[in-house]
Amino acid sequence: MTPVYKLSASSITGRTTYGSMLAGNTAYEIPGDYESIATVSVGSGGASSVTFSNIPNTYEHLQIRCIAKTDRAETDDVVTMTFNSDTGANYSWHSLRGNGIVAAAGAGTSTSYISIYYGATGNSGANDIFAGSVTDILDYANTNKYKTTRTLNGMDLNGSGWVYLHSGNWRSTSAITSITLDQRYGSNFKQYSQFALYGIKGAA
Repeated sequence: MTPVYKLSASSITGRTTYGSMLAGNTAYEIPGDYESIATVSVGSGGASSVTFSNIPNTYEHLQIRCIAKTDRAETDDVVTMTFNSDTGANYSWHSLRGNGIVAAAGAGTSTSYISIYYGATGNSGANDIFAGSVTDILDYANTNKYKTTRTLNGMDLNGSGWVYLHSGNWRSTSAITSITLDQRYGSNFKQYSQFALYGIKGAA
């Protein structure tokens, strides 16, 4: 697990004292610290989906970082995200995208997942090209509100490609305890796809 760095009040001066950032200073916990919860690296057999389960409720927000490629016979694929095994029409999403020439937008309402377009490259692209994305899941443990996500992602296809900004919504007040990432049009995530879940600390 990634260590949590803490600062001693006596070490806060007009200059950086690197020794004060070492483990063992317990006076303050820095809001916004990231802690690794779980990581999945897809092996040679591929993976039809990736699920993070038994997520603790001890963080303010969550973040998922991934690089992904699927076996879809196209240059790109869509990554879908659901929570707590809910596949009902309880999600919505919006997207903005551009490729340096064209700008466009999209949306989905009352869908059974949050859609992340170009969240993965497809199998017809170069073997070593993967799409990258970072998704924040805000107030995931708050039982008084619906859940909101935001994703920055994109891919470069060696001369072409897109960048995306997504927002998503899950219309449930339940705390998120599991997250499933799936590929929309292929059968499997390919080997070397990686998914990492982090918890984001709130104010001490």
